[in-house]
Amino acid sequence: MSTSEEWTFPDDVDHEAVQDALVEWYEADHRDFPWRRTDDAYEILVSEVMSQQTQLGRVVEAWAAFLERWPTTAALADADRADVVGFWTSYSLGYNNRAKYLHEAARQVEDEYDGAFPETPDELQELMGVGPYTANAVASFAFDNGDAVVDTNVKRVLYRAFDVPDDDETFERVARDLMPPGESRVWNNAIMELGGVACEKTPSCDEAGCPWREWCHAYETGDFTAPDVPTQPTFEGSRRQMRGRVVSVLKEYDELALDTLGPRVRVDYSPDGEHGREWLRGLLSDLADDGLVTVAEQEGETVASLRQ
Repeated sequence: MSTSEEWTFPDDVDHEAVQDALVEWYEADHRDFPWRRTDDAYEILVSEVMSQQTQLGRVVEAWAAFLERWPTTAALADADRADVVGFWTSYSLGYNNRAKYLHEAARQVEDEYDGAFPETPDELQELMGVGPYTANAVASFAFDNGDAVVDTNVKRVLYRAFDVPDDDETFERVARDLMPPGESRVWNNAIMELGGVACEKTPSCDEAGCPWREWCHAYETGDFTAPDVPTQPTFEGSRRQMRGRVVSVLKEYDELALDTLGPRVRVDYSPDGEHGREWLRGLLSDLADDGLVTVAEQEGETVASLRQ
């Protein structure tokens, strides 16, 4: 990996193309968590606090039950704190202090802000227990008024995709540079979704249709380590690795025929062998279905090129 002192965004990466690809991928299909269907700041704050130490699948039930019992900041502010802590414990939502802080934050909204949530990350940090990350998330998802979110998933994505060094200031700078201005709601949801379903610790690049494969440093090189993934996930010889090699090779050439491309992808390529033309056609077909390559017949030969 490169170091923070020398790192610059790759010259061959078009920011607008990267942005469009991610947003289109997210809007076409994403996990349907209920807090993604609301812009109510209170409901989003509850989801963010609950998600800090609990898997999202388990949060869904707790979130719905919490809001049914205390549907507004006014209702929560009027509640007995012991009841709120008891609820937190019954759903195994982690540290009880988070329940206490959430209860106190609801009182602040009612008493200090006349029941209306502050809307900027800086203002939201005035609420009890709301740190920079949570404040930014609420500002983004409730008011579309946040900065780029940088959590573990986002760091992993940036590290792998663009060879960003493991340096917090650099991650912050790159995340800011990548986010389209005024689009924090969809962008932060989209890049966290990418880290959650495609670029997990063991990646699912092709299975999840990762929209950044054509630019991705890890997909091209096969190195899927990351700050939170110190050892390489099982990868050597996989179809994912071979697809990445196809993309990498085709970046260097306008187009290649099968028998010219094949040996550059596998040293043991043999036209009629196990890893031969039919095997390579299968890889190319998958990549063509994903919109990454174009396959054509020219003068009796199958020719592949990167999608333009």
